[in-house]
Amino acid sequence: MRPTHRRATATGALLAAAALLVTGIQTGYASATPQAAPAAGKVNPGSLPAKLSPAQRAELIRRAGADSAATAKDLGLSAKEKLLVRDVVQDRDGTTHTRYERTYDGLPVLGGDLVVAESKAGKTEGVTKASQASLANADTSADVAPAAAAKTALAAAKADGSTKTAADKAPRKVIWLAQGKPTLAYETVIGGFQEDGTPNALHVITDATTGKKLFENQAIEQGVGNTEYSGQVTLGTTQSGSTYNLTDAGRGGHKTYNLNHGTSGTGTLFSGADDTWGNGAASNAETAAADAHYGAAETWDFYKNVLGRNGIKNNGVASYSRVHYGNNYVNAFWDDSCFCMTYGDGSGNAAPLTAIDVAGHEMSHGLTAATAKLNYSGESGGLNEATSDIFGTSVEFYANNTSDVGDYLIGEKIDINGDGTPLRYMDKPSKDGGSKDSWYSGLGNLDVHYSSGPANHFFYLLSEGSGTKVINGVSYNSPTSDGLPVVGIGRDKAIQIWYRALSTKWTSTTNYAAARTGALLAASELYGGTASTEYKAVQDAFAAIAVGERSGGTTPPTGKVFTSNTVVSIPDAGAAVTSSIPVTGVTGNAPSTLKVDVNITHTWRGDLVLDLVAPDGSTYRLKNSSGSDSADNVIATYTVNASSEVANGTWKLKAQDVAAQDVGKINSWSLTF
Repeated sequence: MRPTHRRATATGALLAAAALLVTGIQTGYASATPQAAPAAGKVNPGSLPAKLSPAQRAELIRRAGADSAATAKDLGLSAKEKLLVRDVVQDRDGTTHTRYERTYDGLPVLGGDLVVAESKAGKTEGVTKASQASLANADTSADVAPAAAAKTALAAAKADGSTKTAADKAPRKVIWLAQGKPTLAYETVIGGFQEDGTPNALHVITDATTGKKLFENQAIEQGVGNTEYSGQVTLGTTQSGSTYNLTDAGRGGHKTYNLNHGTSGTGTLFSGADDTWGNGAASNAETAAADAHYGAAETWDFYKNVLGRNGIKNNGVASYSRVHYGNNYVNAFWDDSCFCMTYGDGSGNAAPLTAIDVAGHEMSHGLTAATAKLNYSGESGGLNEATSDIFGTSVEFYANNTSDVGDYLIGEKIDINGDGTPLRYMDKPSKDGGSKDSWYSGLGNLDVHYSSGPANHFFYLLSEGSGTKVINGVSYNSPTSDGLPVVGIGRDKAIQIWYRALSTKWTSTTNYAAARTGALLAASELYGGTASTEYKAVQDAFAAIAVGERSGGTTPPTGKVFTSNTVVSIPDAGAAVTSSIPVTGVTGNAPSTLKVDVNITHTWRGDLVLDLVAPDGSTYRLKNSSGSDSADNVIATYTVNASSEVANGTWKLKAQDVAAQDVGKINSWSLTF
């Protein structure tokens, strides 16, 4: 007999300002014995990113744009849908990954983005969609006036500390697809400032039929020189007559400006009669500029030499930096609208937030915006923040600076807590007092700086493994959620896997389950398939943060992956619901080891019956209900002998809640052939 006290899962997302940190950060297990590293696997050079010139990238984008109508038709989109090319990246073997936005009847489709992978021969090899929902016959007639949508948006902004009394622009009509079904909506943008002085660019989505707020997303993403944190370094500068200025002509023309405690505008370009900048002390205005300029240069070089990327947007164009923002501003942020990074001077204007990992963090928000464009809310927001931490950390290691050695600590130089402790810890994120070490059903309700914890933990485990160790003089002790050890594959491989997943697999709505799917596919392509040490390490590192199962659980998949990230609600003790995945481009029948990865949030999973439905209607039982199974959620991989089924067609995951008191939802699921 079940207990009568049943736990409820929170459903409202806690939306946060997108800065490097959360104001008022709180301060503050068993470990496995370190294992010997496995034999190194060799990377597949064809799957590494090709180094494209701006002209080559522009030509790929032009060609994709010219073919976009044919691509839309091939994908089975409706006549009213159009594809708009946002980005193209190419592998060394000629495979191209084209990222599209979508419109429907002329309206932008938010959450309608997708990525198409195409071989050098022009054959479509895979499609990743932010949503699998159909747009056919979507309603485009609004019942709510734009003014009402603006009022709702202003109320949301006020709750975040804004004092604005009007929207920056009139609400624009859109199709909202990011949460499952297509909904006609308004998008309203509110500017001004947040409570801590960070600029505000709050995007609020309002249902155009009911006037209800559907979603909100913050677009401001926080995050010879004598520097304060990196010692004496060489800076890229430009001489004009007898004057030097902080313009790095060798890195896209990156410039560093002095806001002189202002909060708007570009500021004044740092210039002087000599080519020496700062004196190592915060009291000298040039010191923070030297740190920021140096951090931007190291990040540019990391992107170029490690990721094969020509700047943030891969087009050879630099962003710019602004230092000395506001007064006593204890933060730093990225703003995609100005394509720039901005740094405060910290408490008492005495501790600028301009260390190497902070610069790498902020610029990498721009990289995420140019690639997967992960929504800055919920689980995708946590992955967004973690991506900046991961790349910021990697830039710090890449810089190999003796004054700021590489480590898995975030913001350890800027002393944001005032006691010498770092802002975040990648080996055990919970040490900061707010971040989580592992995934759980309510993770998406946290501030994105805390829901980033499991992804940061994954990257540390994949790079270094679990247990105790000392790296560059810093002691680490990384636990796992299942108590089993993880053997790392090295940071160089881990960053390649993360970057390939970000740039070619993930979309705006990617959650932790979908991140795992994309990372596994990236590891398979880079390192020789699903039997590789690297692929298994990704499985184990995700399992160690409670996402998916270990590599020894089942036979690894051997083919193409198809994913649905469309959220489907499961009614309490109600009728069965289904989520669909259209499968194309697979020859013959499905395999005898068809993999079904499921990510379902539910507060009593014993209530659930799960089935896989083949295109011909045949049903394969994945999970029975059980009155004794009181745990939360279903995050599992099932293996199905579907060898009698034709692979191509629409497959469905069917879920039914057969008992009362609990509800849940299908977050995502995938098929691996």
